[in-house]
This record gives sequence, structure tokens and C-alpha cells, in this order.
Amino acid sequence: MNPSRRHVLAVGAAGTAAALVGVSPQGAHAADLPLLGTYDVVVIGSGAAGMTAALTAAEQGLSCVVLEKAATFGGSAARSGAGIWIPNNSVILAAGVPDTPAKAAAYLAAVVGPDVPAGRQQAFLAHGPAMLSLVMANSPLRFRWMEGYSDYYPELPGGLPNGRSIEPDQLDGNILGPELARLNPPYMDVPAGMVVFSADYKWLALAAVNAKGAAVAAACLVRGTAAALHGEKPLTMGQSLAAGLRAGLRSAGVPVWLGTPLTDLYVEGGAVRGAVVTRDGAPALVRARRGVIVGSGGFEHNAAMRERYQRQPIGTDWTVGAKENTGDGIQAGQRIGAALGLMDDAWWGPAIPLPGRPYFCLAERTLPGGLLINAAGARFVNEAAPYSDVVHTMYDVNDTDPAIPAWLIVDQHYRNRYLFKDVLPTLPLPGAWYGSGAAHKAWTLDALATSIGVPATALRTTVDRFNSQALRGEDPDFHRGDSAYDHYYTDPSVLPNSCLAPLWLPPYHAFRIVPGDLGTKGGLLTDARARVLREDGSVIPGLYAAGNASAAVMGRSYAGAGSTIGPAMTFGYIAARDIAGVL
Repeated sequence: MNPSRRHVLAVGAAGTAAALVGVSPQGAHAADLPLLGTYDVVVIGSGAAGMTAALTAAEQGLSCVVLEKAATFGGSAARSGAGIWIPNNSVILAAGVPDTPAKAAAYLAAVVGPDVPAGRQQAFLAHGPAMLSLVMANSPLRFRWMEGYSDYYPELPGGLPNGRSIEPDQLDGNILGPELARLNPPYMDVPAGMVVFSADYKWLALAAVNAKGAAVAAACLVRGTAAALHGEKPLTMGQSLAAGLRAGLRSAGVPVWLGTPLTDLYVEGGAVRGAVVTRDGAPALVRARRGVIVGSGGFEHNAAMRERYQRQPIGTDWTVGAKENTGDGIQAGQRIGAALGLMDDAWWGPAIPLPGRPYFCLAERTLPGGLLINAAGARFVNEAAPYSDVVHTMYDVNDTDPAIPAWLIVDQHYRNRYLFKDVLPTLPLPGAWYGSGAAHKAWTLDALATSIGVPATALRTTVDRFNSQALRGEDPDFHRGDSAYDHYYTDPSVLPNSCLAPLWLPPYHAFRIVPGDLGTKGGLLTDARARVLREDGSVIPGLYAAGNASAAVMGRSYAGAGSTIGPAMTFGYIAARDIAGVL
């Protein structure tokens, strides 16, 4: 295959030379290192991709070990909401979702476009349902359809307005025993005493003003109470997914070595045959008879890589990805001649840089009564568009009309009605938000404009225009509300358009918006069998990649909730089955 000109193909001279002689540049003497073990398959990373790959390898009767850099397992998947986008899986079909292979293929092709070879798209669609069935057969995991969570572009051919995404069902963490303490913690804590699913959050944001929202909040509390009475440790979302996969590996006898970072790939006879790692502070070798699967995550916490490959401004403190994701697997593959792709992109989303950690902003920018402005005080995007699109637009316009940072403007009527992050309606926001500059408040729009450094006249003009259009329920400027997806995180009581309401009640609030992400989406270039490719399109024998260590099958787009985890798990499954010779 011929990689697209968009692919970043960067192979150092040392890596090229090493590929010719059959050893990795830092592993020339790796054979002399202490041998920690020999397995059929060595998996790098204990996120969704790595653990699914290992579970699949074990199901095929292969010996396997998972090597994890962190002191915890689960990676970014454990921190996430764990939406999973896999068309035609058994869970959604049993729920009556009207999906078909033809619809899914048409939709994915329309979303992804020509950037990703059709063969990789077809492999994902063909193997995703079987992967999910294998996971359910070999772990305690069960899944729920996220009813109503629309595909992100439902108007495209094959798109489903009611959605294809699923999420893990509730799991009792007691099944892991002491190992539960080593589960990577969530990005956001669930409210105390409640059991909350990803699909609940849209309603919890409305609990103060919507009957269904109040009912969902009550149901979350009932679940939490029932779990407590039964002595359970209830897990949902990414915590459930990671714990369930780990439980499956434990039942299958697959060891997971924590605190064991990859330092290099071991090449022998022209093929990847192991991993050089650091174990207990010393270098060591883990041999692989059949192959190595890199599922070590992206490079979102590697400042040098982000500076080299991505648009500016960028940094490592706006991401919610696991802090250990510094591109180790990507760099190791690059050193032995692997091609890279999509390195400039990420699983973007608008974020508020709150003190301590960023907040990935979903419902808040979509709820009626708010709008996004640039440095000139003007709107520049459909605020309710898919989150990756909003950040792409921020970067696209920033050179000529600065939009980094942007500002989310809301009024007190909005604050009186809706949950904001974890702050209940009407309650004051934390003082630290104001002290850090992430939040501003003023009794007039002019004063708010002065506080955030935008032209006051422009902000007033923008809000006046927005208000007049919102009262009519229309947005001819940016078409907010035209897509079914736009209405997911909105207030159905607001008419005629649940996305749009005027700003009229002081004080007014502004929140700093920067290009956040769930992780980077560029990495090792792979084929339909998850094999890692060189710059000339040839295969590096014995080396596979899945998840954010590989260039995403979604290309520069985002098909629906779970477009990160669904393909990560699927290509981990594909890699293991290819190694087993049963693909």
C-alpha cells in the first residue's frame, strides 16, 4: 500500500540502519539481558486494546503476558466513559437497533473518507461484533445500548439518529479482590452513593428542571443504595470495562506486570521477537515466540512529540489521557523502521483548564443559553457539533481569527437550571476557578468582555444577534440544531429548538476553552490485520499495534461515542487472531 501524503513518515537514520541489520538500536545486546520469560505473545499496555488482545490470545490457547508501564492497570480506558462504537454487535441488535452491514459500511466510508484504506474499515466492521462476543464469553462484562446517543453524523448515509453506541453494564469490583486497588482511577468520580452510567449524564445535567432527569437521578441513587446493601463495590463506565477485562485475564491465567515500561523492541532474524523493559529498576528481556502487540496508548503527555507533530498552541496539560501515555510504543516502532500516520491529530474536545486538571466539556457547551466566542467576541462554530469538529475549527481559524482560547458565555438563567461539571444549579462555582482565570463573572456583558479581554461592543452585538435567532429557534449562521446529534445534550423543554435559548439574566459567566483531548490518535501505521508497516508499505514481521499507539481507523473524524475504544478493542482482537493464524 502507499501511505497518504498526510501520513507523517519519520524514521531516524539510526532506526533505518538497525532495521537493516536486524536489531533495534537500543537493543543490540538485548539477548544478553536477564530473561524474564518467553511467551507466544507479548502485549504492551493494559488498556482496552492490550487487554482485549491478551484475552483473545489466551482464548486461542496462546501463552501471553501483558506489560504495563504504570503502577495501575486500565490506562485511559479506565478513566473514560467507556462508550464503545461497534456496528451490528449482538447487544444493539437484541435491543432492536435497525443496523445492517450495508448501513454501517456506507456510514463509516462517508465519515472517514479516503484517508483510511477500505480494507481497514472493512476489517473493523467485520470483526467488531465477534470481538464483543468473545469478550462477553471470556469475562464477566456485559453491555448496555446507549439509547438515543446519536451517531455523530446521523444525516450521512447509514447514520443512525438513535445511535449504535454501547457501554459496560454495572460490575461488582469485589470480583477482583485486592487487585481492585490497582485499577487506574476514573477521570471524574461518580457522585457518592450513586451508580451512574454514561448515558445517565445527559439527564443528570437536567435533573433540576426535567422530570426524566429527576427520575434518572433517583434511579442512580437506588442502584447505589442497593449495591451498598449487598456489600458490592459497584463499577460502571471505564472502571467496569477495565475491571471486567482484567478479571477475564485473571481467569485465563494471563499475568499483568505493572510497573514494567517498554524501553525497546527486540528484533531477531529480521522479526520482532520480544520487548526490552525495565523491571524493578533494571533492564530485562521478555521474549515473544510469535509476536508483540503494541497497545501502549498515544503520546498526549509527551511535550516534545506534541511540539513536533501537532498544531500550536498545544501542551500536555489540556489532555485527560492517562499520564503514562508518552508515546513509548510509537517511538520504539519508529526506531525499527515503522511508518507513522495521523500524528497531527487527536481525539479532540473543548476543555476548560481548571486548576489541577482540565475538564472535558460535553453537555455544558451544548445546553441552551450558552455560546462560544473567539478573541474578537464573535461566534465561530456550531457549539453543539461533535467535540472533535469544534476543536478542528478552533485550530483552522486560529491563525486569522484567534480562537485559542475561546470562551463559553452563559447567563445566570442557564446556571440556575443546569449542572455544570459537578456543581449543582444555583450554587456558586469554586473560587479557585476564578483565581486561575478559567472562569469569570460580571453583572454586565461589557464588564465580562473587559474581564476576558474581548471587545465589549462585539460581544454585545454577538449576544444580541444570538438572542434574536434563539427566540425563533434558528441558527442560520452556524446551523446549531440542524443535526439530530446537536440535540443529545440539550433541554427538551426549551422550544422551538432545544439547543437554543437567549442570554438575558445577569450575572453573566465566561469559561476559558482550550483544545483538550481524550488522547492522541496518530501512531504506528498498520494494515487490515493490525500488522505494523514500514514507509514503503511492507510489513514488519512480528509487530502489531492497536488503540492509540496506532493511526486511527477513524482517520480525522469520529463516527460516534466510543470510536476510540471500539476500534482499539477490535484491532487488538484482530492482532491476536492473526498471530494465532485464525483470522
